[in-house]
Amino acid sequence: MFANPVKKLATDRIELGPKKVVLSRLAMGSGTNGVGGSSNQTRKLGVQGLADLFRAGYDTGLNFFDAADQYGTHPHVRAALKGLPREKVTLLSKTRASTAAEMRADLDRFRRELNTDYIDILLLHCMLDKDWNEKKRGAMDVISEAQEKGIIRTKGTSCHTLEALKTAAVEPWVEVDLARINPAGVAMDAKPEVVIGVLREMKAAGKGIIGMKIFGAGKLRGKPDECLQFALGLDCVDAFTIGSESRAEMEDLVNKIPAASVRG
Repeated sequence: MFANPVKKLATDRIELGPKKVVLSRLAMGSGTNGVGGSSNQTRKLGVQGLADLFRAGYDTGLNFFDAADQYGTHPHVRAALKGLPREKVTLLSKTRASTAAEMRADLDRFRRELNTDYIDILLLHCMLDKDWNEKKRGAMDVISEAQEKGIIRTKGTSCHTLEALKTAAVEPWVEVDLARINPAGVAMDAKPEVVIGVLREMKAAGKGIIGMKIFGAGKLRGKPDECLQFALGLDCVDAFTIGSESRAEMEDLVNKIPAASVRG
């Protein structure tokens, strides 16, 4: 039995969520382990090195760049965007803002740091609480206003607990969710089958779903085919992000995905 009847490519164009934002199936991640304004990618590659890697991905057909304020990767993405047609790149970033004032400041700063007038996908980063949608309402309202003005194209959350994920599934404000998913349940919110159930609920509500921790934050790097096969076989994951640390690693991923997508 095949995972899919048709091969899936890393470079396939997906229409994500209700706003149908077009992006490649594979996102170029910038923080496999990102905290405190840096990540393993930024520390290893530096601004130009990571920018060159993103540009190489773009030349390969990957147009989905995944950044976050928490990773400190806005300068890296800015360098990668230089000279590229902005409308052909789908840019995701993430904010830790809670209040309206914090969110307004983040929106202004993010756009300056990225040297862009708009951000395609903006997510509330690392939701933990069941009632995050009450605690973050100030930030959410500012993001909604920015979306109406075209400063944000689509919006949502990344979740790091099962309760937060369940709230995201039923919260109408959420259009896109970045969800932790892999076959071993490593660095996930619950067992894979439990998370998949919530993601299917999200999908049924019309939300777009981007997978993350596909390799368990690097702990499953030794099982790439198994992890890719699992992610590609899910009917509730539209696209996924993986942070490579070299051009060879990125190209290997791009090459592995088609075969993994149809392997039984």
